[in-house]
Amino acid sequence: MKNKRLIPLAKNLRKRATDAERLLWRYLRAKRMEGIKFRRQEPVGNYIVDFICFDRRIIVEIDGGQHARDENINKDKERDEWLGNQGFKVLRFWNNDVLNNINGVWEVIRKHCFCHPPLTPPVEGGEI
Repeated sequence: MKNKRLIPLAKNLRKRATDAERLLWRYLRAKRMEGIKFRRQEPVGNYIVDFICFDRRIIVEIDGGQHARDENINKDKERDEWLGNQGFKVLRFWNNDVLNNINGVWEVIRKHCFCHPPLTPPVEGGEI
């Protein structure tokens, strides 16, 4: 699922994180959310996502003002749809939300990590 051509770009994006990305990463890194592992600037298909938890199938995107432009709204919608078809739940926050309400953003992410339904149907035939 990982596009290896995107790995150098992802590494570069990690080095050039925005203030909002750096702040949120302090909350998500090193399994600080009750043991849940997140990665940052991770290639998924032909995209690089800001933050991802593969175990919980959660992607967190931090958006700046450029995402409010019509052409980017459509690109984001297409991207979110593709990621959703891969089994991921995409959560989007504006930079200002992260910078001004990090506890609220963290709580929304936490809620989705612990309340997100399993993406595969349960195994049929008896209990494990």
